[in-house]
Amino acid sequence: LKIPDDLTFCGEKVEIDKTDIHERIDRELLVNTYWQSNALLWFKRTNKYFPVIEPILKEKGVPDDFKYLSVIESDLRNVTSPAGAKGMWQMLKAPAREKVNDNVDERYHLEKATRAACDYLITAKERLGSWTLAAAAYHAGNYGIEKRLKEQQVESYYDVLAGENTERYIPRIIAAKEILTHPEKYGFQFDRDDLYTLGPTYTVQVDTVITDIASFAKKFDTNYKELKMYNPWLRENKLNNKTNRQYEIQIPGKK
Repeated sequence: LKIPDDLTFCGEKVEIDKTDIHERIDRELLVNTYWQSNALLWFKRTNKYFPVIEPILKEKGVPDDFKYLSVIESDLRNVTSPAGAKGMWQMLKAPAREKVNDNVDERYHLEKATRAACDYLITAKERLGSWTLAAAAYHAGNYGIEKRLKEQQVESYYDVLAGENTERYIPRIIAAKEILTHPEKYGFQFDRDDLYTLGPTYTVQVDTVITDIASFAKKFDTNYKELKMYNPWLRENKLNNKTNRQYEIQIPGKK
C-alpha cells in the first residue's frame, strides 16, 4: 500500500514526513485493509449510522471527519470497554452521569451521545488549539494531553510522546477515513443493497412510568426485542421516570 502524501484530518495536514508518523499510518492502513471482514462490517454499519451522525456534527459545527472517531472507538457497536466506557462513542460514566440511572443510559442513545461527544470535542479544541489534539484528548483526556505538551515543550500531536495507545489513535482514525472514503482503492467491492440500513420508525412521547416495557411494546404491535434494538438506551424492562421527564421512544414500523 502506498500512503497518500496529501492526507488531512479535519482540514489539518497529517505530518507523514515524520518517520514515526509515516510508520504509524502505514501500520493502520495495513491492519485495517487486510482485516477484511472487519473493514467490510465498517462499510455496512456506516451506511446505517452515518446518516444519523453526520447532520449532528454539521449542526454542532464539528468537522465531518469526527464520524470516523466513532468507527475506531466501537466499530459502530454498542459495546462496553474494560474501563466502563459505553455506546458507540465510548463515553465514560463521569461526563455522562446526568444521563444515567438504573434503567436509562443515554450513552447508548446515538443522537444524544453524538451531541455530548461534540460538546467535549469543541471544548477540547478551544483548550488545546487544534482538532487533531481535540481528537487525542477524546482518548487521553484534556489534562493528560495538555500535561504532556507542556512537559515536552511541544504544541503538536505529531511532536508529542503520548503513550502507545494515544499515538495509535489518530493514525487509526485517519486510516478509517482513507479506507472508507476510497473503498475500491483498497480492494473493497460490494453492492449497495448489501449494506445495512435503519428501518422506518416513528416517535412516541412518554412522560410517565412504564412498569413493563414488553407490555408497552405489544400496544404498538412490536415486541421487547425490537423496541430495544431501536432504543438501546432503555436498559431494563421498565422506565421509572419519577420526575415525569419526557422521553422519545422510537417505535419500529410506520404509524
